Amino acid sequence: MNLFELARQLFDAQPFSRFLGAELTRADADGVTLSLPIVDHHTQQHGYVHGGVISYLADNALTFAGGLALGGDAVTSEFKLNYLKPAKGSRLEARAEAKGAGRRQAVCLCEIYAIEGGEATLCALAQGTIVALVK
Repeated sequence: MNLFELARQLFDAQPFSRFLGAELTRADADGVTLSLPIVDHHTQQHGYVHGGVISYLADNALTFAGGLALGGDAVTSEFKLNYLKPAKGSRLEARAEAKGAGRRQAVCLCEIYAIEGGEATLCALAQGTIVALVK
């Protein structure tokens, strides 16, 4: 089983990700991309994607990127999220990569884009510390 297939299997085992309609579209040595079609129940009263949905994407993308860098199961220890622009469009993409990894933790960066008609608008940035699960 290649890296993408393994990551996809782990992602598909997440009930919350399935509930939201998210999809893992890339997982390789350079990082991950999560995609989420924007539907009405992802938005808030102004029609923008709710910050909690963006936060979910950042957290999950950071953790997958960190897990890949650490070579196994991992969880988020902490993350910071900056909202840059309101997210609106047809889908969101969270693109994450590890910027530094040791034996037990990785520091990862995630950019979240709102996609509309082929144009990507950077709407949020996140940085997080991901730790390997010890069994």
